[in-house]
Amino acid sequence: MRNLLVRLAVNAIALVVTAHLLPGITLSDTSVEVVLIIALIFGVVNAIVKPIVTILTIPLTIVTLGLFLFVVNGLMLLLTEALSGGRLQVAGLGAAIIGGIVLGLVGMVVEAVFKALGIAEED
Repeated sequence: MRNLLVRLAVNAIALVVTAHLLPGITLSDTSVEVVLIIALIFGVVNAIVKPIVTILTIPLTIVTLGLFLFVVNGLMLLLTEALSGGRLQVAGLGAAIIGGIVLGLVGMVVEAVFKALGIAEED
């Protein structure tokens, strides 16, 4: 349960930072409740939909030497936008792809900080 809450916090922080860094991604409201709801939606999309899409796009991923995974990440962000009820806005696929990259990088940094502080468990 703690691991799930840590993952939710990491996603929430990464979403807020990404929305502040990129002009193509905006949050309609940065209240804790709204950000946690969007982070939960993002986590569910990444846990359920992303593995299926990744498996279905293996040929494209191989042909592009893995670069298509950036597009898959962008599509997951666009799906999160669609499911968020207007709370998250993404300006298009290009912004979603860049947003997916920034989300991943910020998430890694936040998770590393959490591990250093003893909040998250070591792998």
